[in-house]
Amino acid sequence: MIEESHKNGKKLTYHILTYGCQMNVRDSEIISGLLDGMGYIEEAALVEADLVLFNTCSVRHSAENKVYGKLGEINKLKKKHPNLIIAFGGCMAQLPGVVTRLKRQGVDIIFGTHNLHELPYLIEQFRATQKKVVQVWQQHGEVIESLPSKRKEGISAFVNIMYGCNNFCSYCIVPYTRGRERSRHPQEIITEVIQLVNSGYKEVTFLGQNVNSYGKGLSENYDFADLLVMADKVEGLDRIRFATSHPKDMSDKLIDTIANGEKLCEHIHVPLQAGSNTILQKMNRGYTRDHYLKLVDKMREQIPGVAITSDLIVGFPGETESDFLETLDMVEKVRFDAAFTFLYSIRSGTRAALMDDQLDLDVKKNRLIRLNELQYGIAAELNRTLEGSIQNVLVEGISKTNEDKLTARTRNNRIVIFSGSKDLIGKLINVKITKGKTFSVFAETV
Repeated sequence: MIEESHKNGKKLTYHILTYGCQMNVRDSEIISGLLDGMGYIEEAALVEADLVLFNTCSVRHSAENKVYGKLGEINKLKKKHPNLIIAFGGCMAQLPGVVTRLKRQGVDIIFGTHNLHELPYLIEQFRATQKKVVQVWQQHGEVIESLPSKRKEGISAFVNIMYGCNNFCSYCIVPYTRGRERSRHPQEIITEVIQLVNSGYKEVTFLGQNVNSYGKGLSENYDFADLLVMADKVEGLDRIRFATSHPKDMSDKLIDTIANGEKLCEHIHVPLQAGSNTILQKMNRGYTRDHYLKLVDKMREQIPGVAITSDLIVGFPGETESDFLETLDMVEKVRFDAAFTFLYSIRSGTRAALMDDQLDLDVKKNRLIRLNELQYGIAAELNRTLEGSIQNVLVEGISKTNEDKLTARTRNNRIVIFSGSKDLIGKLINVKITKGKTFSVFAETV
């Protein structure tokens, strides 16, 4: 067992491969905490690890292809190192047929999204028996608090406030892989935030598939706005962010709370997905173009300087050229500060996968190019309007694209690149924007 291996002088190591959204990043931090608690040591080099763990995403087919491709590489490594343990978790493990395929591909331990906390027992079971261990729950249990966690850095932290989703958008697999909505108790969340601040963190990002639904099902009467008010009072915390907000649940109370909050950042990610009422209805989104436009007007009127970002899907089943032009029209009307754009991806088990009129890939690609051309131009224009302005930024670290530069973030989520001392990392400073580009802005210290 693990203790015996340590007695023999062998340190067991692990390497986690994380795919997908911010919630998966947070889950991987918990997995790291669980493995550290077992005596494992994190190994940066995958080829040197005793345990390789996949934390997977199933939102798009491309994500699954990446996982299977990497799994093939790891299997080749396992032939050279037969004692290597391969564990597989996350949303993909919840999909029909995946477990059978994984068993054939040399995976030793398979677990789902609902039993993350049982991973140490599954690993011990495999090490004791050397037989494949599969435990994927189809139904979620209660929210498990106080799980160990190993966070990667000490400036900004993700905090889960809820799990699952009740919306059942026709294209989305998440309600089937993550289960129905469950909210953490607000005091548990605030306690975690206080602990993070005491550990030196400056910023938290509250995570949920739809944070606007937070509080439903709790015995006490709390909603997301109430939670934000509580978090805004935490001493020593500089900034609060959140993702993601569903347009149909964006209340006046929440908008007012963001507008009046001292630490609540002026950035709201509100996925539009499509600009055609016909397609929005087929997607089961629960709102119309007009509702979304009125919501945008309200947010911009009440929250000065707010940045509004979005997700957009092109090529949904039955999307006509006219439908697509309505999406372009919405992008022109709203003028998103940034947007994540995607080709529609068929997800087996969703209603959209069974719809007629699936579009050809060439049509989807052409529409994505046209959408990106429009959105990128708007983003660049908006970023150029910041040139000459003074912005308060939180310095996050060294730039990923230029080791001689630092990267920071404005309250409204602009990525800022500038020259400065590494001593500035983790601090709030003022900078002057010198150049606006499509995905970031450049600045100098003042």
